[in-house]
Amino acid sequence: MKLFRKDMDPRCAYCEKGRQINDREVACLKRGVVPVEGHCGAFRYDPLKRVPPRPASLDADALKDEDFSI
Repeated sequence: MKLFRKDMDPRCAYCEKGRQINDREVACLKRGVVPVEGHCGAFRYDPLKRVPPRPASLDADALKDEDFSI
């Protein structure tokens, strides 16, 4: 099982050279203040900066007894 994809879309929010200022801006060592969605040739992926999406919640009210029988 692979933990990190090789084809990760470059984003300044995930770059090791940037520090997130707020929800929309990143302070980059190379380019200064840039948008979160931006990227440049100096992009280096930092997996610790990526926040995965929240898992889907279980809707227990929609389940029936037939769902648990073989």
